[in-house]
Amino acid sequence: MKSNKAQKMKPKSATPNLLHPFLFNQSPSSSHFESDLSVLPLPLLSLWKEFIKASMYGRDPWGGPLEINAADSATDDDRSRSLHDVDRAALSRPLDETQQSWLLGPSEQKKKKRYVDLGCIIVSRKIFVWTVGTLLVSGFLAGFITLIVKTVPRHHHGKPPPDNYTLALHKALMFFNAQRSGKLPKHNNVSWRGNSCLHDGKSDGSSTIKDLVGGYYDAGDAIKFNFPASFAMTMLSWSVIEYSAKYEAAGELDHVKDIIKWGTDYLLTTFNNSADKIDKIAAQVGAGDTSGGSTTPNDHYCWMRPEDIDYPRPVYECHSCSDLAAEMAAALASASVVFKDNRAYSQKLVHGARTLFEFSRDQRGRYSAGGSDPAHFYNSSSYWDEFVWGGAWLYYATGNITYLKLATKPQLAKHAGAFWGGPDYGVLSWDNKLAGAQVLLSRLRLFLSPGYPYEEILRTFHNQTSIVMCSYLPVFTTFNRTKGGLIQLNHGRPQPLQYVVNAAFLATLFSDYLDAADTPGWYCGPNFYSIEVLREFAKTQIDYIIGKNPRKMSYVVGFGNHYPKHVHHRGASIPKNKIRYSCKGGWKWRDSKKPNPNTLVGAMVAGPDRYDGFHDVRTNYNYTEPTLAGNAGLVAALVALSGDKSTGIDKNTMFSAVPPMLPTPPPPPAPWKP
Repeated sequence: MKSNKAQKMKPKSATPNLLHPFLFNQSPSSSHFESDLSVLPLPLLSLWKEFIKASMYGRDPWGGPLEINAADSATDDDRSRSLHDVDRAALSRPLDETQQSWLLGPSEQKKKKRYVDLGCIIVSRKIFVWTVGTLLVSGFLAGFITLIVKTVPRHHHGKPPPDNYTLALHKALMFFNAQRSGKLPKHNNVSWRGNSCLHDGKSDGSSTIKDLVGGYYDAGDAIKFNFPASFAMTMLSWSVIEYSAKYEAAGELDHVKDIIKWGTDYLLTTFNNSADKIDKIAAQVGAGDTSGGSTTPNDHYCWMRPEDIDYPRPVYECHSCSDLAAEMAAALASASVVFKDNRAYSQKLVHGARTLFEFSRDQRGRYSAGGSDPAHFYNSSSYWDEFVWGGAWLYYATGNITYLKLATKPQLAKHAGAFWGGPDYGVLSWDNKLAGAQVLLSRLRLFLSPGYPYEEILRTFHNQTSIVMCSYLPVFTTFNRTKGGLIQLNHGRPQPLQYVVNAAFLATLFSDYLDAADTPGWYCGPNFYSIEVLREFAKTQIDYIIGKNPRKMSYVVGFGNHYPKHVHHRGASIPKNKIRYSCKGGWKWRDSKKPNPNTLVGAMVAGPDRYDGFHDVRTNYNYTEPTLAGNAGLVAALVALSGDKSTGIDKNTMFSAVPPMLPTPPPPPAPWKP
């Protein structure tokens, strides 16, 4: 009977059988109940405890009234025994989420959400936690590292000290300040110099050009030679066009441009610069010829400070001077590129250059012909090299193809000596500009490559430049060297340094051209040489000049501790003591054995002899006299070698006035003839 009742009650139970004792509001047997509960997981065990509390207070844990079937009178023991196995079976299978939620009810803790709603996106909770944690840890580490960096004491390293070439550059430029003539600017910065020769041009009644104040004194005297001065300005302008960034880095760009303008301003006064055609040029102011024992006071016979000069200063005019006019044209044309941002001044320079070059072509002749005073000091050997040189510079300044056609005429190059060599082939100087013109026109081929009809002659110039560079290398015997390593470009004659610095500039510049054209070197016959070989040649020569020589002497005044103290220079050798020394009265300072009272900072003296010997004697100008042309080459070489090697040339400024070049198609072949 009991078993039938148990079978009838079985389908009534809609809940797990372990709930039955509570449905009947009876206390389950302690032993059976504890046995049943032992198989429950902890969450369900907690649930059962809540269930028991609800049952004790008469509440239905499922939210409805508690109904008890009074007819069911089975005893607790019977129910426990009959449900024991059923309950274990029910617990043996897992409950799904719906069943668990129905079973556990609202008293169960809510399961953690698997996703986080950020408003715009929903992300995985795990990813969100990892992301936030990573950001927090990263922020902490960054702050910690920043704190360490800011609190740990550091050693601040300033800019590296300037190299020797930059230091020497500062001084070499100061020489030009000391050579200024006329009314000096306030910023001249040479304490022992003052206004001088304020009547140049006016004191010579035969001169038609009256205002010749200004310009530069050439060397240790007070003569103003246009020929070497023009070359000096051209070299300075060339160096600025190529290496303006290095001048800027050295803090000397404004200074060197001021030096150039002082020179070009004076050159513009030596002819009628507003005219399209001219028939004369003032080639020189002052005289120095003392041949035949002449005692006439002049700039060589007298030894006076320029500020004290009271003797007449003649003006030498020329009416047939192709070399001088073409060199002056090169100076003005190159300077016009330097001052291209000053449009009015640049155009004035270009107009003057055109006028001078046309004059040089129309009135053929050498400016120093006929044994004139210039012939004793700066005698020009020919004017053909100036035609090539000046034509190239005018092409770069104007972009006018007419000048390029002229500069690349094979016949002109032949007359200039481009094809026959000679002992001075490859030696750039105030007299011979062929080597400079060859490098200048090689630049055009390397970077613009204009093609036909210029390619053949430009390739020739390029090959000739390569030969010149080969001749500078120690492995070749074109030029001898002293035991100390100084190249003898003037074959052992006096005053060698002015030629050496020009060669050092050309070698460095050509190596920078090749570097900018992504060319690692060049050929000397079958042998290939790196561009570094050229730079090394230039460095060894300049290093020799600034002190790395057998005498351990710097030939640049004021650089280093050991340099010439008896420079052949009137202004530097006479003290500024408010005493005016007459023409002969200054001879005692010329012949004095004492060092110069004024330091001619930056002056490169003439240099040693072919045996590395040097005599620091004021009266021997072959050792101790500086010149404008020599210092201009020194400045150009120093700036080319100075600073960071990665700061190369400025490829574009030179071509600022040159229009795009479209190669002309070659002419058709000649008609076929049977």
